[in-house]
Amino acid sequence: FLGVMPAYSAADDALTTKLVTFYEHLKDSSVPSHQATVLLFEPSNGVLKAVLDGSVITAKRTAAVSAIATKLLMPAFAEVLCILGAGVQAYSHYDIFTELFTFKEVRIWNRTKEKAVKFASSVSGPVRVCSSAREAVTGADVIVTVTMATTPILFGDWVKPGAHINAVGASRPDWRELDDELMKNSVLFVDSRDAALTESGDVILSGAEIFAELGEVLKGTKPALPEKTTVFKSLGMAVEDTVAAKFVYDAWSAGN
Repeated sequence: FLGVMPAYSAADDALTTKLVTFYEHLKDSSVPSHQATVLLFEPSNGVLKAVLDGSVITAKRTAAVSAIATKLLMPAFAEVLCILGAGVQAYSHYDIFTELFTFKEVRIWNRTKEKAVKFASSVSGPVRVCSSAREAVTGADVIVTVTMATTPILFGDWVKPGAHINAVGASRPDWRELDDELMKNSVLFVDSRDAALTESGDVILSGAEIFAELGEVLKGTKPALPEKTTVFKSLGMAVEDTVAAKFVYDAWSAGN
């Protein structure tokens, strides 16, 4: 797939488009599944101001949004973080989650165990490599799914009541990471209702009802409900790339 994600933020005075290629590698590949470039324009006249590494921006802004959702939705005493998947998003989520939150234990599972072992040996803190997704998930307070799964790999009867799940993979209308039981018995938050109802197989195929957009919780028009089992379905929004790219550009310009 080749995706084009244009956005304009009046508040940030920023105009961008992201070009992203997405290839489903049938075998483990050294090439990432997602590769991206962000073009930053001058909003007043359309001049191209910068070309930015969209892969880094995508990884970091996606994890940042998951972290915001987690801050709002996770249980009060969250001690165990579980990451399902060991690709680029696993690393970016690990970095920001261990920076912002204090977990007593971090667990990881990946379809290819060698990648999970490599992940555990290359990050800054201790990580327990689990032999099954169920082992990784059992008793976890915060779960991050960042896989290339097309059918569910996380099941409701494994999940601790009151846990918070960030569902980041399965970005196609016929792909799943979470099963029907989990989707229907959790309070569902999304980044965009419109996107979730057209792009997310987890939402479309389960028929789960969307409770709120994350923005509504941030604005205070919808409650967070951290005492409930919560799912944040992340699909990514072009304006997130815009804000991130402008932030990077401004920091670079200040340095020059």
